[in-house]
Amino acid sequence: MTRLISLLITTLLSTAAYASNTWQDITEQAKGQTVYFHAWGGSQEINNYIRWAGEQLNQQYGVTLKHVKVSDIAETTTRLIAEKAAGKNQGGSVDMVWINGENFKSMKSNQLLFGPFVEQLPNWEYVDKTLPVDSDFSEPTEGLEAPWGVGQLVFIHDTQTLNNPPMSFTELLSYAKAYPNKVTYPQPPEFHGTSFLKALLIELTANDPSLSQPVNADNFEQVTAPLWQYLEEFHKVAWRKGEQFPGGSAETFQLLDDGQLDLAITFNPNAVFSSQANGTLAETTKAYAMESGALSNIHFLAIPWNANASEGARVAINFLLSPEAQSRKGDLTIWGDPSVLKNEFVSGSAKNTKLFKSVAEPHPSWQTAIETEWQKRYGN
Repeated sequence: MTRLISLLITTLLSTAAYASNTWQDITEQAKGQTVYFHAWGGSQEINNYIRWAGEQLNQQYGVTLKHVKVSDIAETTTRLIAEKAAGKNQGGSVDMVWINGENFKSMKSNQLLFGPFVEQLPNWEYVDKTLPVDSDFSEPTEGLEAPWGVGQLVFIHDTQTLNNPPMSFTELLSYAKAYPNKVTYPQPPEFHGTSFLKALLIELTANDPSLSQPVNADNFEQVTAPLWQYLEEFHKVAWRKGEQFPGGSAETFQLLDDGQLDLAITFNPNAVFSSQANGTLAETTKAYAMESGALSNIHFLAIPWNANASEGARVAINFLLSPEAQSRKGDLTIWGDPSVLKNEFVSGSAKNTKLFKSVAEPHPSWQTAIETEWQKRYGN
């Protein structure tokens, strides 16, 4: 009981100290800090945008932003769990992370996150609260991560070679059988590959109600049976007979542009415009969603509990939520990532984003379970 009271007093004191920091204090303390930002590095457009943000942060706030490029943020989660186990509660190697879904749930469950900090950000007032910004794959965010953009799983086709693309996964299988070696998906656990599997499972099960609940070992096999049956047929006629898979979304873009694939995959409905602008894709390419809708979610920014530069990270996240940064991020020729701000606060082509009908993500536990089973069956 004494230990519990002591812990409660410590928590209250740290919360009081945290709350007493004004935003001016935080920006002053952030000057000269280096923020190690762990984020996916698989897109040149995104990498260029983060480089621009780093330049702005340095000029405006004296904060240095270092983009640590990762192929899967789960690698960062593993690193943070190791630091926690080693008792490294300050001076951590990660200051800021781009996360959502299973990785957020894992970090939150393992108490790896700093905060709550989100409502303290001055630019929080511009955020569109009608978006699901307080929930991440059904997990309450509780101020531990700030919304950054909106993601939707869409496909890209070249209208010159494929004018009427498949509008359902059932049609996609028929198309693959009619035109072998022309369609595929990235290899799980790469984000886009796993998203493809989740969207496929949702359609094949007519969005079984159990998908919104934690995975139940008793019915996992039964619920996912149609998925594995589909993939058995699909892989036989997929690109390279399902014996090899692209490493990610960018590779599917390249294969589409080379004429090896008829469909590319992305989690950004505007990616086609920025890719056309930089010459990665032809002007005749177009994005679309399946008839039932697009798997959709918000992606977020968070700060580890032991960040060495938590002030710098908060300043960086606040800047990334500014109308200036969100408008540039949403620019259809730069990144085109849909903004999380109310539309009146964004400018330029970012205002023109049109989202597809939304399909909700399943409970995050399904992601891990599906990836594990996929690896068992096809990982070798």
